[in-house]
Amino acid sequence: MSLIRPLIRTTTLAGLLLAAAAALAAPPTVPDTHTRRVPKASAAQIASPLPADWQHGAFMEIYVRGYQDSDGDGIGDLKGLTSRLDYLKDLGITGLWLMPVMDSQDKDHGYATKHYRAIESEYGTLADFDELLKQAHARGIGVVIDYLLNHSAAEHPAFIASDSAARPNPWRDWYVWQPTKPDGWQIYNQTPWYETDSGAYFAGFWNQMPDFNLKNPKVVDWHLDNLRFWLNRGVDGFRFDAVGNLVENGPDAWEMQPENLKLMGRVRQVVMGYPNRYMVCEAPGGPIALASPDVCGASFAFTQNFNVVGAAAGDPDSVRDASAYFTTAPPSMATFASNHDAFAGDRLHDQVGGDERHMKLAAATYLLLPGTPFLYYGEEIGMAGARDLKGDHKLRTPMSWTADPKTAGFTTGEPFRALSANVAQRNAAAQLADPHSLRAHYKAVIALRKSLPALMHGRYAGAQAQDTRMQFRRVLTTGKGTDTVWVGFNYGNRAATLDLADLPAGMTLRRRWPAGAEDVMLDAQGRAKVTLPAGSFAVLQAVPVQAR
Repeated sequence: MSLIRPLIRTTTLAGLLLAAAAALAAPPTVPDTHTRRVPKASAAQIASPLPADWQHGAFMEIYVRGYQDSDGDGIGDLKGLTSRLDYLKDLGITGLWLMPVMDSQDKDHGYATKHYRAIESEYGTLADFDELLKQAHARGIGVVIDYLLNHSAAEHPAFIASDSAARPNPWRDWYVWQPTKPDGWQIYNQTPWYETDSGAYFAGFWNQMPDFNLKNPKVVDWHLDNLRFWLNRGVDGFRFDAVGNLVENGPDAWEMQPENLKLMGRVRQVVMGYPNRYMVCEAPGGPIALASPDVCGASFAFTQNFNVVGAAAGDPDSVRDASAYFTTAPPSMATFASNHDAFAGDRLHDQVGGDERHMKLAAATYLLLPGTPFLYYGEEIGMAGARDLKGDHKLRTPMSWTADPKTAGFTTGEPFRALSANVAQRNAAAQLADPHSLRAHYKAVIALRKSLPALMHGRYAGAQAQDTRMQFRRVLTTGKGTDTVWVGFNYGNRAATLDLADLPAGMTLRRRWPAGAEDVMLDAQGRAKVTLPAGSFAVLQAVPVQAR
């Protein structure tokens, strides 16, 4: 606006042209609400109300759009999720991972963020989010939200401002631009470069999600400010998307670059500067490196998810690989059987053809092995994908709360997407009334895990796999002594015997699972034999003989 007055005073044609050129060259601006600095909160503000070990319990990944609608518009929202917190607490969940809840361009998956400090309008308001935090914390449940470092929406004001030939343009270097479209690039079978009138920009996933230039310190500092904005509100941590894709150094060096690790180490310093917080990263191409304590500290255990599901179905190679995984991977890995992405597999129900025994074995496997377990919403009741949908949409359907064939108890209106294919057979209402249901199984195994500190925090030892049998120990040493818990699986179709060795000699193995089974006495060399029925598992805790 400062150019208007000089333009009015100009009377010559040359003056008019110069003034017009000056107007065109004016640097684009971005609203202050997107970029203002955010200081760290005071010590009183950042204190965590959660128990110290909340982040070692079981998490639930929730697609807010598909979880519970509170106002009848057919779209899940924050108030709806808040109304279901007691259901999650009863299941034993101590942490929630919310898929993106920030204002987005796509109005669906949410990974095209348009405003990093605002709530998706269809989900509610910041006040609704604050109330969700308050109510979750009152139940001992932490809330972790998805955060996009790698890219924004094409409708983000900073990207719109960057797509301008005006010079100087302070926003141009916020994104990855080239004067012309480079040759020789292929990512996920397509070119990641897209042309506009001002040049070509890089977008590794979708042309509507341009990549930030994370080599620009101003961009990194802005992201850190955004994290502080949410941490200051009381968020308990973050799940960082696409961490393997943060920095590109050429057509053959666009994934898992060294700069990614350094950047996430800096991010971790900010997040963990707030007490009792948690962060976990997603990078299928290099999860182990990211789990380092000086990088992300935790990352999703890709490949182990397929090992777990395959083992549950009785595949010997999967049993072997599931057993071996944590002999090299750190215990901070985040384990799962399925999630919101089709590349990670269908919903667990569909991966095992609806076989309930296999679903129960898969759940027990990743809940009892090391790692922080992440359930995908509806997994605990055996939800299937939508019958007539494909890809990611098939996996992101409304939660099956009831058998209602039109709404599934998700909404009083029309659901935004087709329901699960098995809503009539598998829904929360039916399973809450059944003590032998799949949900009851999840609840019992989660409770078992929480009741034995060695299963939550113990080191991984004695891992063995033979055909469809697997066994391991979880060992926790404290000032009170050493606690040893033995876990054995028989994934086969007939009874099988496991040979136990190297356990504390002369002690009793008390049955913690299944209930009512007899204890097992170890001999003087710490050996014993345990026979497991087909498709079952056992958890035994070493205790002194006199403690029986």
